[in-house]
Amino acid sequence: MHDDGRGPAAVGVSLGRIEPGSDRARQTIDCPDKALVPHDSCVSTRLPDGSLLKLFQGYEYPDRRVDTKLWSADLLTPTGQHVAVSEWNAAAEKDAPVTRSEPPLSTDRLKELATAEVWRGYVDSIPEDPKKPAATAAPSAPAEPTVEAVLGTLVPLLPKDAKVVEKGSDYSYVVVDDGKGRSYVQIDVQHGMGDVAGELFGDDAEELPDGTFVAFRPGGGDKGVEGAVMWTVDTLRTDGFRIAVSAFNAGTQHDAPSRETPALTEKQLREIALSPRWDEFR
Repeated sequence: MHDDGRGPAAVGVSLGRIEPGSDRARQTIDCPDKALVPHDSCVSTRLPDGSLLKLFQGYEYPDRRVDTKLWSADLLTPTGQHVAVSEWNAAAEKDAPVTRSEPPLSTDRLKELATAEVWRGYVDSIPEDPKKPAATAAPSAPAEPTVEAVLGTLVPLLPKDAKVVEKGSDYSYVVVDDGKGRSYVQIDVQHGMGDVAGELFGDDAEELPDGTFVAFRPGGGDKGVEGAVMWTVDTLRTDGFRIAVSAFNAGTQHDAPSRETPALTEKQLREIALSPRWDEFR
């Protein structure tokens, strides 16, 4: 707990290790897409010693149902030492009333704290996880396609009246507008999902003659967004190759609805997910 006379605020520090160059490292240091994680500011830079530093100013709740601000600094060193400093404008991370307009520490102060040399010594003193699996040669698998490649295939499959007004850079999504309001459309392209077929596709799933499973899932979108509608068509080929396409009745997953239903119908989502054009990624 920190109180500088302007109201109590929670401040936390966490220490650990992250494998440099891993997906987790990228997710920790890369600034999120504003369409997925609303925020006011985010800057990721490389320091002179090769460490990566992300300074983030955003919100604890993406849907802004409570205006609790979350500001943080993440430092990842070349050897995988991870230092995270976070602060809120409330006395606790969650379920506490806002006590001040902003968290107490400036981004410069967060940077100073996160880059302090003392933390690195503490990280080095943390014992290695004895259950950590030893590195072994993994069987070769198809490389996951880039966001650019996925969107390059998705866009030509969209209905002609669905004009693309925004594209994702770190995640495969587009925002379309057919003249009736914005609609967020996301797509997941995954390999090796055959072992979870039973969890993804129940007895009500359709099985096509070639063995592909297809399921339509209507839903309500993000929790706490009144009137949100999310339609998903999920497909799984016999080799474990999965394509799932979802459309929302809003411009992002957490915005208030801009239209009654998504811009893409169940039939159109199905046609996209089952298109043979995705075979190039198998």
